[in-house]
Amino acid sequence: MKRSILLSSAALSVAVLSTPVWAQTNEQLEEVVVTATRVEAIVAETPGARVIDERAIQQRGAIFAADILADVPGLSVTRTGAFGGLAQVRMRGATPGKTLVLVDGVPVNDPTEPNGAFDFSGFELGDIQRIEVLSGPQSSLWGSDAIGGVIAFTTREIDGLRAEAEAGSYDTLRGRLSAGMTTEQYAFGAYVSRLDTDGISAADEADGNPEDDGFESTTIGVRGRYALSPAASVDGSVRWSRGDAETDGFPAPSFDLADTFDTQQSEQWSGFGRLRLNALGLSHQFSISGSDVDRTSDSGGFGSTFQGDRQLYRWQADGARSDLGLTYAFGAEREETSGELSSGEADDLATTSVFVTGGWDASERLNLSGALRYDDTDDFGSETTGRVSAAYRLDGGFLVSGAYGTGFKAPSISQAVCDFCFTPPVAQLNPEQADGGEIALGWASADGRLDGRATLYRLNVEDQISYVGGRYINIAETRTDGVELEGRALLGGGFDLTLAYAWTDAEDRTTGLRLQRVAEHAGSATLGWTGLRLSGALTVRAEGDQEDVDNATFARATRDGFVVANLNAAYALSEQVTLTARVENLFDEHYQQVLDYGEPGLSGYVGIRLRY
Repeated sequence: MKRSILLSSAALSVAVLSTPVWAQTNEQLEEVVVTATRVEAIVAETPGARVIDERAIQQRGAIFAADILADVPGLSVTRTGAFGGLAQVRMRGATPGKTLVLVDGVPVNDPTEPNGAFDFSGFELGDIQRIEVLSGPQSSLWGSDAIGGVIAFTTREIDGLRAEAEAGSYDTLRGRLSAGMTTEQYAFGAYVSRLDTDGISAADEADGNPEDDGFESTTIGVRGRYALSPAASVDGSVRWSRGDAETDGFPAPSFDLADTFDTQQSEQWSGFGRLRLNALGLSHQFSISGSDVDRTSDSGGFGSTFQGDRQLYRWQADGARSDLGLTYAFGAEREETSGELSSGEADDLATTSVFVTGGWDASERLNLSGALRYDDTDDFGSETTGRVSAAYRLDGGFLVSGAYGTGFKAPSISQAVCDFCFTPPVAQLNPEQADGGEIALGWASADGRLDGRATLYRLNVEDQISYVGGRYINIAETRTDGVELEGRALLGGGFDLTLAYAWTDAEDRTTGLRLQRVAEHAGSATLGWTGLRLSGALTVRAEGDQEDVDNATFARATRDGFVVANLNAAYALSEQVTLTARVENLFDEHYQQVLDYGEPGLSGYVGIRLRY
């Protein structure tokens, strides 16, 4: 491991406890609420919960989700190509298909991806108001796919007219236009975003690959709501995106990753419609949502296509007893997915579920919460999952919390039909099982200018489905032990500091080897500044060495660790006009997130934001 990585990791671990929040005011750090728990909960009292708000996204200058998720401790972000390459997230060492991704509560994981994972490569943040991360098994809240955790994106309501434009390195052009109107009774808004870049070679240029691989991305969306009466309202949204990426492949005779003319296209939409109704002392939500993914790739004249869609029908009722300090929710869901694979295989999978969750303020110091869910799959039997947590406020600003939960993941469509199997499939695959526990110690200063949290956790996965001997079988058992540390401070003079560090010991229990593409040490530090007109942030992120696979021999190999710095700034000419600038890879570090795939060197971008 590089000495610089060790020094960075050590400094971060000594410097911080863990904070659950990136949000702040100019006066003090706010007490942030998380909603992906189905009933509102205070982040500090919710083990494994973090919130990234709109201010933090703008302060960092993050364009795509992968740009900022890598700073969340316990999340490993990998991408095979800097612009448009496959980008996936591993939470607490779990494989990418075990992270459930929601957009406005709509599941958007790709049913046709071998593990059912979500590709973050083209997911831009222009319309995102907040990102909520729930680490650890969350199947009791959201069902299958949430073994590692949940990442929930919430889009914003648009009020007024906004426009942005940016240009910079690699002939990159980016633009966005949005317009909307918001009142107490109704809101409606629409937006369009576009990015076009010549990019860099997906295969590392240092290995003799000079051909640039470009990327084009377009996102369009609408969102609205209308209050029919004081007791009834409707709302909904639709989000569509398309990405066209040039990629690299593995040409003969060496079959090493190298410049080729491969391409891939991805088109996705998601949306929901919802009726909210207050009746019988409860707040009811009736919603219909869906997502659809179409992927096409071309490699040396050999094309492949994948098409998947998902529909979800949900009823949820929320209630509260303020006199007892009790909040609760219960409901039912029916999820139906289908997929058509490039091999010609196709399948339909579905699950019917009921759930209940709630929180109880047992005293001024003690909060208890729990969730229970029953999922009945059409093809793989039924599963019952649960989660309990507690938080207790100690003297001196300390808070101790803990949680234990279980999870499951039904086989994906590729696994269910044994796509590209060369030996007879097993008679019946079993759902993957998980359980995980964590304990956290948090602290907040009396003046509200400092807070932090340290988390110790373990995640076990059994019956993990792996492709072995030309077919999918339940074989692997994995375990991740980890420590997550974060801290946040308002330093005065407009400065604020965010620190994060994660130690992740992820192991395949069947082989004794470390899990691939999960760095043991990772951390980040962001120094922000907000003045009357000028604001900005310097972020330094470090990752240690990690296990990977040699793309030519398929043998285990090591990807070197790295330290990279990014700088972002904004200057407000007026309330309506702001100039922006950002510098990526400030010290021109040569590094790779995934072995053999290159990342950009020193690059810069300037832009303008208009608001009316």
